[in-house]
Amino acid sequence: MSVQPLSLGPPVGRPVQYTLSGPDAQGVRERALKLVNTVGSNPHLDVPTFDWNEPARVLRVDIAQDKARQLGISSQSLASILNGIVVGTTITQVRDSIYLINVVGRTGAGERDTLETLQTLQVPAQNGTTVPLLSFAKIRYDLEQPIIWRRDRRPTVTVRATVNDSVQPATVVSQLSGEISSFKRALPPGYSLAIGGAVEESEKGEAPIIAVVPAMLLIMAFFIMVQLQSFQKLLLVVSVAPLGLIGVVVALLSSGKPLGFVAILGVLALIGIIIRNSVILVTQIDDMLRDGLGQWAAVVEATKHRMRPILLTALAASLGMVPIAPQVFWGPMAFLPALYVGWYGICDPSLETKERAQVQGKEAVSAAT
Repeated sequence: MSVQPLSLGPPVGRPVQYTLSGPDAQGVRERALKLVNTVGSNPHLDVPTFDWNEPARVLRVDIAQDKARQLGISSQSLASILNGIVVGTTITQVRDSIYLINVVGRTGAGERDTLETLQTLQVPAQNGTTVPLLSFAKIRYDLEQPIIWRRDRRPTVTVRATVNDSVQPATVVSQLSGEISSFKRALPPGYSLAIGGAVEESEKGEAPIIAVVPAMLLIMAFFIMVQLQSFQKLLLVVSVAPLGLIGVVVALLSSGKPLGFVAILGVLALIGIIIRNSVILVTQIDDMLRDGLGQWAAVVEATKHRMRPILLTALAASLGMVPIAPQVFWGPMAFLPALYVGWYGICDPSLETKERAQVQGKEAVSAAT
């Protein structure tokens, strides 16, 4: 079953677009018809449309150049005569207030719309006589594209289809990836197919960010290492960052939003904030250990001491990213002290005291018996 495309303007809504380019306009048009069947097979899309496709009927004048030169008629002069009949020639201008209006002379509407006008047209020759146009030219009807869009100077057809439900364009493009890959492999040399529209713009925006992410992570790890002076603490701080993605996933799924360009920026900012707060908390624990507190007491007191400023700064930052991932800071900040205690094997002194008292009580009972 083939899909009959519509040659309309760009659709409203959320379109999925593919741009097909090639060296030949007719070849691009023929392959675009096949591409429509592939795109239209997805149930989430409406009927695909073209930005140009249907040829228009034109009147073509084929000139025998050898005969025209013998008569002293140039292509330029003949084009001027034909243009004066169909479109008109500016004879003079008249002034209307502050405007100049062209006075155009041309044949009547009934004459310029008929083929007989050209068939009986007399063209002035070089010697002052007139010769029939049909004596050195042939007139015929033909089909040609009224408009051809080009990309990188090659004829390009854009196939568009509007998403008809709540599915995101990027999801539809992912679903069509297998069929589109097969279509690409079947294209002859010189033809190319690319994703267009919002998906293309999103990829353009994400590419520079992805390119600098490795360098960003290395620089971040360097400064964390300079601050903490410990590989173990570096691993602790970095291990907390992925937990922030839990809130991001929940927020995006509940709101039905895609992980697009803005959301990725928010995730990167979120990771930076979580790591910053983790470094502050670990540094506070180290400061209290240097003040003479025990390990357990240092973890508890540092968490209490830094909880309010961390929550306040995290709240201020999260309010600016509510559309991306609301309230995604609390889990990681609660997790870090527990991870610190587990990593270094710290035990609660009060539990040790209770266990010691229980052991001593049992020993006293055994001695009495």
